[in-house]
Formats: sequence, C-alpha cells, structure tokens
Amino acid sequence: MARVLVTEKIADSGLDRLRAAGHEVDVRTGLTPEELLDVIPGAHALIIRSATTVTAQVIAAGSDLVVVGRAGIGLDNVDTEAATAAGVMVVNAPQSNILSAAEHTMAMLLAQARNIPQASAALREGRWERSKWEGVELADKTLGVVGLGRIGKLVAQRAMAFGMKLIAYDPFVAPDRARQLNIELVDLDTLLAQSDFVTLHVAKTPETIDLIDAAALAKAKPGIRIVNVARGGIVNEADLAAAVESGHVAGAALDVFAAEPTTESPLFALPEVVVTPHLGASTQEAQDKAGATIAEMVELALAGEFVPYAVNVDAAAASETVRPFLPLAEKLGALFASLAGGSPDTLEIAYEGQIADYDTRILTLAVLKGYFGATSDEPVSYVNAPQVAAHRGIEVRDTTSTSARDYINLVTLRGPKHAIAGTLSGLKGEARVVMVDDHAIDVPPANNMLVVRNDDRPGVIGRVGTLLGDAGVNISDMAVGRSPQGAGALMVVSTSGPVDEQTAEHLADVDGVSAVAVLARSV
Repeated sequence: MARVLVTEKIADSGLDRLRAAGHEVDVRTGLTPEELLDVIPGAHALIIRSATTVTAQVIAAGSDLVVVGRAGIGLDNVDTEAATAAGVMVVNAPQSNILSAAEHTMAMLLAQARNIPQASAALREGRWERSKWEGVELADKTLGVVGLGRIGKLVAQRAMAFGMKLIAYDPFVAPDRARQLNIELVDLDTLLAQSDFVTLHVAKTPETIDLIDAAALAKAKPGIRIVNVARGGIVNEADLAAAVESGHVAGAALDVFAAEPTTESPLFALPEVVVTPHLGASTQEAQDKAGATIAEMVELALAGEFVPYAVNVDAAAASETVRPFLPLAEKLGALFASLAGGSPDTLEIAYEGQIADYDTRILTLAVLKGYFGATSDEPVSYVNAPQVAAHRGIEVRDTTSTSARDYINLVTLRGPKHAIAGTLSGLKGEARVVMVDDHAIDVPPANNMLVVRNDDRPGVIGRVGTLLGDAGVNISDMAVGRSPQGAGALMVVSTSGPVDEQTAEHLADVDGVSAVAVLARSV
C-alpha cells in the first residue's frame, strides 16, 4: 500500500504493525545525509529517531511523503516548517518516554548529589576515596523545576517523596494548578536564587536556547546544582563550566548536549559534573512504547485518519467531546462539495450546542479535508487543507454558539447558494444529515446520495422511485423535507450504488422535478 522508510532502530512490534496493515517497511539504518536523499524518493512515510536530520532538502526530495514520524519527543532534528509548507504531517510519540526521562532525571539528581560515578571510577582504578566524595542529602533541599509539563510533574512527585521543597517556573501553568500539586510558581530569577537543585524540562525553542547562561547563573544561589535531561543547548555548556570552576555552581549533571553525538565538552574535564550520552529515553520500555506509538500514528496518517500526536496540525489535540464529530465533519465537507458543484468564494462553518464550548478548529480542518478530498486529485490532509483553501481563494469562516434550537449539537456548512448540516444522534452517536439547503431532513450520510428538488404535490416521489427502480438502482434510505416557505420540497435519497449521469438526467425530466444533484462521498 505505502512504502515506509525507517532509518533508525525502532521496536519490532511497531514495524510488525505496519507490515500487518499491508505497508512495505524499508529499513535502512546508518544512512549518510547524501544516502538519505537518494532513498527518500518514493517513500510515503519516514520514521526516525534522534540521529537522522530531516532537512528541507530531504522534504523536497521526498515528493511522495505524507508523514514524518519521530519515535520520541524532541523534533529539533526535523524541519517542521518545511514539512508543513509541503503538506507533510510531522508526528511524534510524546508520552512514550516520559517515565524513563523522569526516572533518569532522579538518577542524575542522586548521582550528582552523592558523587556516585566519580567514586565508582576511583574505586575501580584502585583508589579508596571515601572522604573526597562526600555528598549532600536531598531532604529539606529546594528543588526548582523549570517546565511543569508531563515530565516535570513526574519529577516533582518523586522529589517530594525524598522530602524536597518544590518551586517551579512555567508561564503556561496556572498558579491554582501548581498549588494542587503542592508546588509554588515563581519567576525564573526567583527560582534560581532559591533553589539548591534545578532540573530542566522544557522544549528546545529559540526562547529556551541558552536559557541557563552566564547571566542566569550569576543570579543563582551559591552552591546550586543543575540537572538537564531535556534538550542540549538549553544550558550554555561553556558558561556552566566556568561557573563550576569558579565554585559558584557546586555541580551539574547533563544527559544532553548542544551537539550530539559528542565526546568533547568543557564540562567533561570537571570532576563535579556527571554526564551520560543522552540516555533519558534509553530503556526497553520506552523504546517499545515509542515504536508502537509512532507506528500507530504513521498508520493513521497514511490512512488519512485523525492523528492525535500530529505536531504541525492546528489544534491537533481534540477533546473527548469533539473527537466523535471528526468523521461527521469530514463527511459533511465531502457531501457539500458535491452539492455546491464548484468552489464557493466563502465557506461558513457553524458549531452550535455543547461542542461550541470546546476548541473546534480540528473540526474545521476535517471539513476542509473532506471538501477538498472530494474535489482534488492531490492528497489532502489535516496539514495542507488550509493551504489548499488559500490556494483556491476560498475564505473559511467558522463561528460558535452554545445555544442550539433543535439539536444538542449541530455542525452547519454554508456557501453562497447551498447549505448542509449534521449531528450525532442517539446513545451510539450515529451521524445524521439533518438539513440540506434549509430543508429539514433526517438521513444518515451514505456513499451514494441524491438531492432531488420537486414540487410539493402527490405522485412526484412515486415517479422518482419508479424511475430509479427501472434503472436497477435500489433505494436504501429516503428523507423528504419541505422548504421553510412551504412552496417546494426536497428529497434526499441514499442509493445502494452510484447513479449514472443518464439516470440523473432522466430524473431531472420527471414531471414535478426541478433539479437533481448527485452527491458522492469519497471519505
């Protein structure tokens, strides 16, 4: 079905899942950048870890790429901006290694506090240096947690068990939420001034590069100890080395470095510093979870499904309330494309009812995916759907209203000449089309549907049914709705098979029928 290029080792369970889905899994480890450019053409998916760099050049060479999957959290080795411009989805496995990273942070914290690696190395070299490697306790010390995300929270919970006092810096966390975790939120300068230990748990962004530099360290409490198991470059290694040499910083523990792999850093020569070669996610459990998760995300992306961990899709994280509406929104988009028969200048999407209380941007992407998927020969995804709309000159407007008159939730698409609306009905949440061109109906969306406009008088429905029967077309469902003015009527007919052009023309000639539209849903 699709060629999946895998350039680094991931769990066999993940590869087996992709093979079971019918995909060709092409494992090519140890590729040079030049070799990657040679083998990327023809690949529909690329799965990597941290050693492969996906540049704009790689994206351009992979003209068939649908998705790039990073079996891990960090994405600083992927040009996400270039991927987005090319309509390529970028996905990761953000929860696969959080427990391993948190545990490694605690291991580094303890190793630094008790000088375990240094004492171990000395003893192996024949030196009993018990007094030289005297450490400090964690109990009653203040731990400053920079970044109170998933990993930061796990570290805070574990540090609390050691009797540490907790403060944190995270501008994206509400103070009330921090208080629920028994953590005091402070600014970064205050955190550095009060902490005995600092652990870092932030993404590498332009704002966090060199977050801990000479200026920051100068404000730090004398004797502070820095632990970084996040991303290299967040701590300026030269500045940290100078602060350790001066004695202002008592020690540090780093698992990540600005350049990786590396065997050179000014920190490596300092006995007060503990280092490991990016082992934060290097557990069997984390690798298994990362491989399984990224395979699942790639499989969903190749199938055109909603991908929870897509990082370059606007509002990719759909709430549990919104997510069931994704298939409906995509179906409505595809049906509206057939109903409209051309590209409108504007497309209005209205969300009414309970779903209006939630972020509905992902539903708008689903509508566009369905709409353009039904009208374009090019692959359309959650990533490139807004770009396709802009390229075609379609202005997309979405509105929300928490009040709905007839339905608990309603999704309505409206253009200059046509409109369609749908909802989820019953305990099973079955999709229903409940309005077409302001005629109230109730019919499930189907792969083959007809919209027949007719006079509201006896005999018309029978003649339509007879003609379809004579053509060998079975009616599987039908709904009839009057116009708001009551002058005309509209039939929405679901058929067991497609209605050909000749049959549609004959229907249009039926006495009492004014227009016929064939709706073909391709999603």
